[in-house]
Amino acid sequence: MSTLTKTFFLFAFILCTFCKHSFAQNSVVTTRAQNIFVELGGPGLLLSANYDTRFGLRRDGIGGRAGLGYISLDGNSILTVPLQVNYLLGKKGKYFEIGLGATIINTSGNNHEDFFSIEDATGAIGTMTFGYRYQPEDGGFNFRAAVTPIFNSTGFMPFFGGISFGYTF
Repeated sequence: MSTLTKTFFLFAFILCTFCKHSFAQNSVVTTRAQNIFVELGGPGLLLSANYDTRFGLRRDGIGGRAGLGYISLDGNSILTVPLQVNYLLGKKGKYFEIGLGATIINTSGNNHEDFFSIEDATGAIGTMTFGYRYQPEDGGFNFRAAVTPIFNSTGFMPFFGGISFGYTF
């Protein structure tokens, strides 16, 4: 069994364990949590703008995120599109976040022999998130810090990370 397969099964087991525990909690919420945030590092790799929401009328539980990142330097550019399903476990605005997804990456280069040049390519990498999220129950400033391992068919980088700031509504 490959390392990637073992990692996926471990992640699925952890997610199912947290889901079972959290559904036993009762909370009265009339709106779902929605966030916009800017992230340095993380599944967007460099710098990305993101939207995150819960799938039910909850402040915690299962949800998803989508984002867009872009950087250009000396005629080289990298576009990233992080997509992830995540789960929040906690209460009163303080949550443990666990997530799994993919980031689509598109690079285009100037094809010169400069110090910094990249080739034109499109691909995807797998992403995970294990971190802390401060997301106020009544809206306002949010903060996230996480270890965000990334992987593809050629390797696994377990100690990548990200930090973000934004607004919850």
